[in-house]
Amino acid sequence: MHPILKNTIAVIAGLLIGGTVNSLLIMNSAKIIPPPEGADLTTTEGLTAAMALMEPKHFLIPFLAHALGTLVGALITAKIAASYAKELALFIGMMFFIGGTFMVMSLPSPLWFNVTDLLLAYFPMAWLGWKISGKKERLTKQF
Repeated sequence: MHPILKNTIAVIAGLLIGGTVNSLLIMNSAKIIPPPEGADLTTTEGLTAAMALMEPKHFLIPFLAHALGTLVGALITAKIAASYAKELALFIGMMFFIGGTFMVMSLPSPLWFNVTDLLLAYFPMAWLGWKISGKKERLTKQF
């Protein structure tokens, strides 16, 4: 298979599988840590209204969803990639970071969560996914 095609498939697979991990955790978060009494987390409006009632424990699953989705997506991408495994894994981190930034701008979350999420859930997890993949960094010739 041509390396460009294989790398493209790697990125698409990483985004889809990482996104699925993220979505499954978010969709099941209320079963793991019940939301505050009377909170409706099924709509953006309900989530925004419930944000003031949220305790730190309610932010654990969203953080894990972002971090594990990125980790799995980057790992899958790095494993499949024909070349540039590290760069493509970090690209996955960047794509999830863009999504995380959009969510930070859309929902009135506490500042501590926004900072923690944006600093720890995306690029560090993408790098870790690449490391776990076992793919070596490309060495460039020094002239």
